[in-house]
Amino acid sequence: MKYDKLFALMKEKGLTTYRIRQERIITETTLQKLREGRNVTTDSLASLCQTLSCQPGDIMEYVEDPTD
Repeated sequence: MKYDKLFALMKEKGLTTYRIRQERIITETTLQKLREGRNVTTDSLASLCQTLSCQPGDIMEYVEDPTD
């Protein structure tokens, strides 16, 4: 999964990582997983979607793993 769309949307809507941590929208560990393109829970994605008023497809995209 790629979360480039998430970080672009956060910037567009003025949602900072500081605010994410302060309001406990998701944990710092989850935020780091998103930066690295690793798996996160659907609860975390739901929290981000609620905060950003968007759908999951607005913040992530599936990219096939070239090693598969």
